[in-house]
Amino acid sequence: MIDLPAKAAVGRHRMPRRIRRWRRDLVGSTALVTGASSGVGRAVSLELARRGVRVLATARRGDRLAALADQAAGLAGGPILTLAGDITDPVFRGQLLAMTERDGLDVVVAAAGSGAIGAFGNATADTLTRIMDIDFIAPAELIREAIPALRQSRDSAIVLVGSILGYHPLPLHSEYCAAKSALKSLAGSLRMELADDHIDVLLASLGPTASEFWDNLLTGSRPTWSRGRPMSAERTARIIVRGLVLRRREVRPGWRAKCFVLAARLFPRLFERVMICRRHRIPPTS
Repeated sequence: MIDLPAKAAVGRHRMPRRIRRWRRDLVGSTALVTGASSGVGRAVSLELARRGVRVLATARRGDRLAALADQAAGLAGGPILTLAGDITDPVFRGQLLAMTERDGLDVVVAAAGSGAIGAFGNATADTLTRIMDIDFIAPAELIREAIPALRQSRDSAIVLVGSILGYHPLPLHSEYCAAKSALKSLAGSLRMELADDHIDVLLASLGPTASEFWDNLLTGSRPTWSRGRPMSAERTARIIVRGLVLRRREVRPGWRAKCFVLAARLFPRLFERVMICRRHRIPPTS
């Protein structure tokens, strides 16, 4: 068993549960971050560490996690402890939470995710199952299992890394859109259910973001129209962590994300027609 460093080493004063500042003090808190080997999960782990948070980072690629921990060691902030494994495995989730038992758990960041490209009618049941497992069921179950620990914290929060596609779907992304829509609804429900426990819930609805998402698709390949200038993972992470500090309900990093959601809300039929026209210009994928 690997234990996190004792909280006394950081020396954070914990406020009474009922007296909460409008800005969250992250120094000395403990955060669990999934999907930490690359992209936004990795960047959020480093940003939290810079702010004095003790981070327990997890992903499937142990070598990437080791490099992340080494990089954090050079920062004048909190340490990053790592544990490699599959977040969809209930036994592994139990091991993760056991590592936080001694010093408690203040923040859970669910950033692990995967995608698939292709017509839903041509896809297999396995694709749908795997996407839902990784993008929705695993983070949802992790949150469920972490709630007792979060209730013991004086100032706790849940961060769900979602997508603007949770607001309006795109063609050829059926499984991914369904999972992110479910995650968005989960965030809204949890926010109301956990209000009396003073557990904040932040939904990060990401637009185009620099990551390895397109390199790790379960099926299909990246469509040409998706190529452009995505927001960096580091900038996205700063916006997410700032939203955590300011107790935001949701953040949508970048103007593309904001415009996408606004257009989908104001002009849903027109938006859908535009997506249909774009779909006809996309080569079929197997």
